[in-house]
Amino acid sequence: MVALSGGVDSCLVAYLSRHFLGKENSLAVIGDSPSLKRRDFDIAKHFCTQHDIAYTIIHPNELSNPSYAANPANRCYYCKSALYDAMLELKSNHYQDFTLLNGNNYDDRGDYRPGMEAAKENDSYSPLLECEITKQEVRALAKHFNLEVWDKPASPCLSSRFPYGESINKEKLSLIENAESFLYELGYTNCRVRYFNGTAKIEVPSHEIKKVKSHESIIDKKLIQLGFKSIEIDSEGFVSGKLNRVLDLKLYK
Repeated sequence: MVALSGGVDSCLVAYLSRHFLGKENSLAVIGDSPSLKRRDFDIAKHFCTQHDIAYTIIHPNELSNPSYAANPANRCYYCKSALYDAMLELKSNHYQDFTLLNGNNYDDRGDYRPGMEAAKENDSYSPLLECEITKQEVRALAKHFNLEVWDKPASPCLSSRFPYGESINKEKLSLIENAESFLYELGYTNCRVRYFNGTAKIEVPSHEIKKVKSHESIIDKKLIQLGFKSIEIDSEGFVSGKLNRVLDLKLYK
């Protein structure tokens, strides 16, 4: 049973499970929640259909947990715990002989990943990490097997757009998704819209900052129409995991 998010890591694990074990012995599990982009949800379903992978959809409902909605530094722990709880219930009811797998890769060891603790607690294995396969090697393998997601940009959950301590709800998540979808339509396929007390802070790769500033007036108009109070364009550019800078990561190792 592979936790499938639609990203290249979990897609590769789901594909290889199906490839080596057969359709009857592998199952992709898509956790549908407000923090998962609709685009990634559709990509995950399409990937399974394209490669004849059996899949099912579950609803972890992590937002119902106040510990998650409050958005503490270990928010991902509560998210993954909800996902694995739902997967274990599915396993208990229908797939007792199956093993839980996830898409953590070898490079994930060097980042702050509280969700990995939840994986350990729920006996969810990380074959890419255990085989010491890096992100670059994941993409190379996916390309080797002609998987259409091999070069898909990283797309962490929408909750990662909120600074720790900023509460999360469906309305805010929808606001972020709509804003990023608008930027995607403008051609910014790898961007982030961070939520800071009603202000949208826009991150694009550094080489696109000049371009996004030329679109600032239409972006400002659209995002305020969506529900933001104001917008800012981050002059540093897109940096993955930027909001983790406020943490003393030594405390979370």
